[in-house]
Formats: sequence, C-alpha cells, structure tokens
Amino acid sequence: MTELLARFAPGLHEWLTLCAVLYAIGLYGLLTRRNAIAILMAVEIMLNAAALNAVVFNRFVTPNEIDGHIMAIFVIVMAAAEIVVGMAIVVSLYRLRASVDVNQMNSMKG
Repeated sequence: MTELLARFAPGLHEWLTLCAVLYAIGLYGLLTRRNAIAILMAVEIMLNAAALNAVVFNRFVTPNEIDGHIMAIFVIVMAAAEIVVGMAIVVSLYRLRASVDVNQMNSMKG
C-alpha cells in the first residue's frame, strides 16, 4: 500500500505549481478588489503560498533540516501580526468613513 502511495505522491513540480497558482490567485485578488478585507485576505493567500514554498523546498532539497519549517512558522507569525494591524486600520477607517472601500480611504492625504 505504501508503494502505491509513494508512486502517486506529488513531486516538486506539482507542489511548486500549487504554490504559483495560490500566489497568482492572491495577486489577482490584491489587484482587483476594492474591499479592504478582501485585500487583506488576498495578501494572506500570498503569504501562505510563500510559506508552503519554503516547506516544499525544505522537503525536497534538505529533508533532514528544519530551516523551511522555521521560515514557514515565521511567515505565519508575521501574517498574524499583519492581519492584526491591518484590521485595526480597517476598523478605524470604517468608523471614520462608514465604508471599507479603499477608494474612499484618503484620510492620510494633506
């Protein structure tokens, strides 16, 4: 049974393709959305793609090391901090403008 699973296990190319697709979805969401919460979610998808990329390269290049896993944990922690700060800014601007449309958020001008 394990031979069968090993035979159909995804390789480096498939994992990198998945990472690229996730990153492209996040980039598309970042460039096309006007809702601030949707933009933050798109950035999260991009960061998760980068973390997955680090784990995949660690698995296939140096399988006995944990460098990629540590980098992925660092990316996840930084993403959590980014979401906290981003949501605080969104909530503050929503109270001021009563909208989460990024085109209306120009209070830092002037």
